[in-house]
Amino acid sequence: MEVRFLYFSGCPNAGPTLILLKEALRAEAPDADLESLEVKSDEEACRYGFLGSPTIQIDGLDIEKNRRKDSPYYGCRIYRAEQGSSGVPTKGMIVDAIREAKSGRR
Repeated sequence: MEVRFLYFSGCPNAGPTLILLKEALRAEAPDADLESLEVKSDEEACRYGFLGSPTIQIDGLDIEKNRRKDSPYYGCRIYRAEQGSSGVPTKGMIVDAIREAKSGRR
């Protein structure tokens, strides 16, 4: 499993999101390859399918299923969960995406 963490410098939500991601990977996919990548421009946002900072992709797919066809965006990201909107995804969202990738249901 390949996991990519994308962010831009100065994003206040990058640190908390990376902590949640690492916790979820330790529990669900300890052998996963984690790559952190700083996105520095609109061009890089397009190249990497960046949907705002921070973005998590597992095996090339965004963790939010309903956003996978969105256009790349170089800006702040808002995650939508049952609990409300936040700049940090819930740990449950990350775990669900890891389990989805492991099961092959994509």
